[in-house]
Amino acid sequence: MISLVISYHRVWRHEACSISVTTICGTLNVSGPSDVSIQLLIQQRAFIKWRNAWEASDAMSRSGSGSPPLHEPCLHVLTITQLLIMYRCVIVSIILYSVLSRTTLSSYVDPHYLACEPQTCGNQSITYPFYIQGKQQPFCGYPGFAISCDSNGFLILSLSNTPYIIHQIFYHNQSLRVSNAAFSSANSTNTPDSCISAAHNLTLPPTSTFNLVHQNNHKDIMFFFGCNLSSMPLELLDYRIGCSEATNKTDGSVLALYKDDVKTVSLVSKSCGTGGEVVDAVVEESEGVGMEEELRRGFMLNWTASDCKLCNSTGGRCGFNSTIFTFQCYCTDRIHASKCVIITDGRSKASMKMGLALGLAAAVTLLLVMVTLYYTRRKKQNPKHLLVDAFLERHGYLQIKRYSYSDMKKMTNSFKNKLGAGGFGSVYKGQLKDGRHVAVKILSELKGDGEDFINEVVSMSRTSHVNIVALLGFCFEGSKQALVYDFMPNGSLEKLLSDEHDVIGDRQLDYQTLYDIAIGVAKGLEYLHKGCNTRILHFDIKPHNILLDENFCPKISDFGLAKVCTRKESMVSISGTRGTAGYIAPEVFSRNFGVISHKSDVYSYGMMVLEMVGRRRNIKTEVDASSETYFPYWIYNRLVSNQELGLRSISNEFDNEKVRKLIIVSLWCIQTNPSNRPSISKVVEMLEGRIELLQLPPKPFWFSPSASP
Repeated sequence: MISLVISYHRVWRHEACSISVTTICGTLNVSGPSDVSIQLLIQQRAFIKWRNAWEASDAMSRSGSGSPPLHEPCLHVLTITQLLIMYRCVIVSIILYSVLSRTTLSSYVDPHYLACEPQTCGNQSITYPFYIQGKQQPFCGYPGFAISCDSNGFLILSLSNTPYIIHQIFYHNQSLRVSNAAFSSANSTNTPDSCISAAHNLTLPPTSTFNLVHQNNHKDIMFFFGCNLSSMPLELLDYRIGCSEATNKTDGSVLALYKDDVKTVSLVSKSCGTGGEVVDAVVEESEGVGMEEELRRGFMLNWTASDCKLCNSTGGRCGFNSTIFTFQCYCTDRIHASKCVIITDGRSKASMKMGLALGLAAAVTLLLVMVTLYYTRRKKQNPKHLLVDAFLERHGYLQIKRYSYSDMKKMTNSFKNKLGAGGFGSVYKGQLKDGRHVAVKILSELKGDGEDFINEVVSMSRTSHVNIVALLGFCFEGSKQALVYDFMPNGSLEKLLSDEHDVIGDRQLDYQTLYDIAIGVAKGLEYLHKGCNTRILHFDIKPHNILLDENFCPKISDFGLAKVCTRKESMVSISGTRGTAGYIAPEVFSRNFGVISHKSDVYSYGMMVLEMVGRRRNIKTEVDASSETYFPYWIYNRLVSNQELGLRSISNEFDNEKVRKLIIVSLWCIQTNPSNRPSISKVVEMLEGRIELLQLPPKPFWFSPSASP
């Protein structure tokens, strides 16, 4: 340790005053390259204390309890004096550091370099972009690449709260082999008689971090839970992989079949009833290997992260600064941008030190200029944009990509293919560099204090479900905001329900498709209400916000009005009325009807399903004031009197049963009192259950904003 006290004395004379200033710059302690910045901070603080003391003295003078105050010219001279002294202190400190640090530079090792030493778990070496939680610092890896090492020496990667076991990592081509922990051989209890929890969604979440490596032997599989062995043909026993959780081991078996094995799937359906659920689980089919082994072997993923080869080849260790979202190369001497600088002789070391000193002096000057420009620009900037910017800085860990506005223009070919427009702005079709089609929503104006934009980014970044549209990225540059989604080729449900689009291809929209869409939306809402770490209330469920992919699988979109709350909260508070007329729950419009909760989304869902069944909007107007023409009343009266429903396109008893089930469930959902409505989980249960078990609800009370108390 080398210490030196640095001081500076300066005398300024002016016609109105004479000022003599002696400043103690601070103590320079040299033990490594990072010490200079610490000493400069001490110098600044010492100076600020001295200035505050002068201001206190001046205040006493003005109050008449001390000597006369300094004139304005003296104040100006004093300001110039303090800045010059401070600047000279900085220069002297840098020069002395450059000279004195020669004796300590060779023995110094940067702490980031030491912290990011590769670690092992089992027989695997873990290094960038991965880092082991509890063993390595987060800056040693890339955001989203945290893994854990369990007591048995197995690496665990969590994707959307689902554990996957890493079998092998291939750093040379940025790929790894993983398997779902529920079926992995790492699970010592996973035997033919072990029980498996019912997996409702084994879909690999769509992220920009990990992607499935597409291979010709990929197969989709279907799981059947709760199958009865005693009533099962012997040839089906080969498909058994365990028992269902919370059942005994003889009548609660789990079967796994290839989805394209139609004959066997049909046979299992008869033996297992409605216990089968299609999930997009992926296996790699191998000759002579059973389903259990294929599930345990897993599948390949590749990742996208900054390349580490150049840093490693120069002796460095890779890392990532999540604060400024930048790759860094940790070397023995300090942090570099991409590679380490190899020093070969003493002259090069001296040149490097002098360059470091001059560079630091230039950096301090540049920093002062930048700070001045920043605060000048900040005063002119819209406070709404500052609020959103501050929020995005605090939430820099969000696993979605931030694009520039120029990226948006390239993505959409200068916004040529317009898909639609609304009060929020316009939607354009675009294409990513990998060829993937996307929908780019350009927001026309930042509403309120930016709450809608923040809500959509935060809410959708926390979701991953087959019935929730995937948010791939966003753009926020001053007054320009945009959101990037997966492209849905079949548009919105609203477009499908309109008279001129009431067809699928060359056939009319059938009730089985509507029934599947209704169940899909309900499962998406169930995920938002119960499946996330935090509960998300949508507050704007309507056909316009339900998008349809190429297979007409529904995706809930537009989270601009969403409210994020803890799962323990039974009620929430919001400012103002949220939603669209015709779908707003009574309690959202007026608190006299009850408290706002997840039941508010259930009401909107019920009104949407009634619109799907009746192909009409359920809004009472002054012109259309008769209860006989208000669809919920009209259809309720027909159900009570056991009349024909009088709806078009009901061609058989199967359609009639599906439609009656949709109507009864939706009438329960639109009950005026929130406590009389079912939860969305109960809605899913009612839709998937038998119609004989459903009871008619009380007649719905007529509610519309114009008629509410």
